[in-house]
Amino acid sequence: MVESLFPNVDWENMWEATLETLYMTAMSTFFTFVIGLVLGIVLFLTAPKQLWANSIVNWLTGAFVNIFRSIPFIILIILLIPFTKFLIGTIRGPNAALPALIIGAAPFYARMVLIALKEIDKGVIEAARSMGATTWTIIRKVLLPESKPALLSGITVTAIALVGYTAMAGIIGAGGLGTLAFLDGFQRSREDVTLMATILILVIVFAIQFIGDWMTTRSDKR
Repeated sequence: MVESLFPNVDWENMWEATLETLYMTAMSTFFTFVIGLVLGIVLFLTAPKQLWANSIVNWLTGAFVNIFRSIPFIILIILLIPFTKFLIGTIRGPNAALPALIIGAAPFYARMVLIALKEIDKGVIEAARSMGATTWTIIRKVLLPESKPALLSGITVTAIALVGYTAMAGIIGAGGLGTLAFLDGFQRSREDVTLMATILILVIVFAIQFIGDWMTTRSDKR
């Protein structure tokens, strides 16, 4: 039944492409979370009247975030080709897609982190400061726990966006379902290959959304 609906699909290649997409999504999501979290915290703490208030650092960090958040991903991939080739040694394959994926998504997530931190009741932060808590303690015991649901919700949205980015990266041969859909499906006029790749991408997206919603709900103590 399945073979008759998708006669041109090489299931071994499709499975390999799915694993590559999962690998790119997982790795880029992890590094996006770490880098985006750091950038978001720096943006928050260096703002006026905050613990690390510093207009220069805040402006420079904000400029970096705004610039890379604004560049369309397909253009960013092209701009980063020399950097990717220097870092990875090639511009093809799943690993070659990671620099563009991370640099493209981390600033986006940083803004979501900043929004989440701004929602924290200022009184809670002031209470911690009045009790002599260090900045690191405030970050670890106040900022992160209080914003946890929003941070998890934000990384869920970002991870789903990264799945779409991996598909776009497939156009330049980054591997994964995007490459398979483009090279083996679109260029060879095999609509069933493109359709199956699309279905698998949707399954991945739905799975990420389900897991993200579950984690967000579990972490929300309100």
